[in-house]
Amino acid sequence: MSNKAQAAPCFDSAQSAYSYLLAQETAETQARDYSGVNINHASEGELTSLYGIGSSKAQAIILYRDMFGEFKTVDDLEKVKGIGPKTLEKNRERLQLRE
Repeated sequence: MSNKAQAAPCFDSAQSAYSYLLAQETAETQARDYSGVNINHASEGELTSLYGIGSSKAQAIILYRDMFGEFKTVDDLEKVKGIGPKTLEKNRERLQLRE
């Protein structure tokens, strides 16, 4: 059995540690911003990573999906109350229907 623990890096100053953490956060944000979101299977947390989608809109998407079934097209997202054409267009590149 392998026990792979990853040690946290050591820094010689608080500024070095801060710079490292800032770089990590930036990398995670960029990865999230470029990853696709499957609107037919995404969790509330995944949906809130989309531009203009907060918790209540994410819940509305999930409720709509539960009531009416999977979205057939990305444009069907506009049928959800609170999701308009501007929100759809700002997220279009990240929206997916299949994994």
